[in-house]
Amino acid sequence: MGRRADRQNKPGERDMEEKDILILAIESSCDETAAAVVRNGREALSNVIASQIALHTQFGGVVPEIASRKHIEQINQVITGALTEAGVSLSDITAIGVTYGPGLVGALLVGVAAAKAIAYAAKKPLIGVHHIEGHVAANFITSYPGQLSGRSAPASAKPKLEPPFVCLIVSGGHTHLVIVKDYGEFEIIGRTRDDAAGEAFDKVARAVGLGYPGGPKVDQAARDGNPHAIKFPRAKVEGAPYDFSFSGLKSAVLNHINHAKMTGEAIHVPDLAASFQKAVVEALVNRAILAAKEYGYDKLAIAGGVASNSALRAAMIEACEKNHLYFYYPAPILCTDNAAMIGAAAYYEYQKGIRHGWDLNAVPNLKLGER
Repeated sequence: MGRRADRQNKPGERDMEEKDILILAIESSCDETAAAVVRNGREALSNVIASQIALHTQFGGVVPEIASRKHIEQINQVITGALTEAGVSLSDITAIGVTYGPGLVGALLVGVAAAKAIAYAAKKPLIGVHHIEGHVAANFITSYPGQLSGRSAPASAKPKLEPPFVCLIVSGGHTHLVIVKDYGEFEIIGRTRDDAAGEAFDKVARAVGLGYPGGPKVDQAARDGNPHAIKFPRAKVEGAPYDFSFSGLKSAVLNHINHAKMTGEAIHVPDLAASFQKAVVEALVNRAILAAKEYGYDKLAIAGGVASNSALRAAMIEACEKNHLYFYYPAPILCTDNAAMIGAAAYYEYQKGIRHGWDLNAVPNLKLGER
């Protein structure tokens, strides 16, 4: 693991030297090869993403070796594309940010190697970013030029999102409930005890033949279904009110499918998808609202791939309005893996004076909050 170098600047010193801080960010933790240029942590000047979804769909999921090879093929193109789209050159860039964990080790290494090479050749500071910190930081991007048009929050007037706040992080590999104490500083107050929410979506989608990726497929099917058609369990973890458990729900869905097959009963996929999705969403929303109220925060954000789920967003908006909480969520393109979110996180690391050395390495199991 690459060590963080000593702080070279006091926070704000670089701001006095130049007006805008431009981060060239690279993300390659799984099956998206991405690069972006982010200005001052809040504006994505570009956000180029080369997706591998079509490639991995035929296998029903991501094949790590294939993903790594594809990253090698695409990394230079997306970096060049990000600079061109932003209308800047490497000489304009302040620092290089890159995801160094968690993720697939081979995939991470491609991005880390590219970032180190560019930083060394261009004599720019290097900043390693935690992938999940990047997902949280997607909520800080509030200006979306070009194809990033959209809003990071509902249209109602609300304060600019700044720490502290509660954030629900929901993706294929993670389900965390955290307090964002400051930029890059987190306290985990809840987590999944087994499957992540996104992982449960993928497994259920595969079981009913919806295919990969499971989250969007289930969300789409559920729009035509009755969320009250099938009663699935809502698991609670005794003694841990903010923790999640989705393995029992997943098993209940699979048992329902198997029972229907054995008895010759027809499975109405939209009803099953809607009922399953409702069970997941209720667990996520109830715990997030409980945490915000009991910890005394009036700002609640969501992040990660599952944050683009339409039912989750709708339920969160309703619950936050009912409980007088401000609700924040990224544009859909910033929920899935992208480099703009990494650039936003890297900006705040840069402001703290944090730098990495040339020994920065991929850390596939990097924990949230580790340095």
